[in-house]
Amino acid sequence: MTNAIADAIVSNMNINTYLSTVETAASLARKLSISPVLISQWKNGTRPVPIERCPDIERATNGAVTRKDLRPDDWARIWPELVHHTVKAA
Repeated sequence: MTNAIADAIVSNMNINTYLSTVETAASLARKLSISPVLISQWKNGTRPVPIERCPDIERATNGAVTRKDLRPDDWARIWPELVHHTVKAA
């Protein structure tokens, strides 16, 4: 695991920051088997990340970009099983 990925996992980040610091849109698109254009649209906010893609992105980024990061306003309603795994910052 590279230092950039390890740092991303510790801090968690949005997809824009991840794509600016860790991996290119083209590389993430290959992992997800989708168009790099779609990744760019998510990055610049032209299109929201679909709920069904969030777990795939979390896996493809090795947890650096989480479902919570992708859906900060409604993640607990969509994935209630994650509520119990939330760690409060000290």
